[in-house]
Amino acid sequence: MRKICLKSRLQWWAAGIGLLAYPQTISPAPPAAPNGLVIPGLTQGNASIPWNIVILLTVLTLLPALLLSMTPFVRILVVFHFLRQALGTQTTPTNQTLIGLALFLTYFVMQPVGADVYQVAIAPLQNNQITAMEALDRGSDPLRVFMLKYTRQKDLALFVELAKEPRPRRPEDLSMRVVIPAYILSELKTGFQIGTILFLPFLVIDLVVASITTSVGMMQLPPVVISTPLKILLFVMVDGWNLVVGSLMKSFY
Repeated sequence: MRKICLKSRLQWWAAGIGLLAYPQTISPAPPAAPNGLVIPGLTQGNASIPWNIVILLTVLTLLPALLLSMTPFVRILVVFHFLRQALGTQTTPTNQTLIGLALFLTYFVMQPVGADVYQVAIAPLQNNQITAMEALDRGSDPLRVFMLKYTRQKDLALFVELAKEPRPRRPEDLSMRVVIPAYILSELKTGFQIGTILFLPFLVIDLVVASITTSVGMMQLPPVVISTPLKILLFVMVDGWNLVVGSLMKSFY
């Protein structure tokens, strides 16, 4: 037993002498950096993360707000909800169906704008030709031009006054702080206008059915039970979805 203990102690002493004599042989190698991520001085606890990852995470966090505020998504979804209320079908099509259709129509409208943003901002940033802040400034220009096409001057004047900014020489000089809320107001107004026009024919059908059922004394049967199938039948006969979606898309071209 004493021989075994003495032998183990000698082994530990030899290992200690080796550590003191050759400390560089046991220093841990720097970890491999995935996807070119440079992590200098990781053993000291200070890791440097590229700004590209920070910007990407920030954009992903703000993506729902950007989708609602800087694209035609608001107008399209408002019109679809007006149409469903006018038809009298409270849950058909479902919210998921309407939102999905609105997303793809939004992509259809915004695809040329996204291509411009990629050419002027994202591609130079990937090639390390510009910084992240410069890419952000360049990428906002195509979006600003798109939003100004569908923004009323009245709404722009309102937010210029509220922001207490000087009157610009041209609309392109306006800041995004003014353009984005003005664009949302204009899109809401346009969506309500289109929804009201869609609502009127179905409202006429409701009034006619209600007057007929009241005149013949059908008090026990609600007029909605009769008018809803008639409205759906009329909407299908005139190919309503094609007309509604076509009118919405033509309003952006």
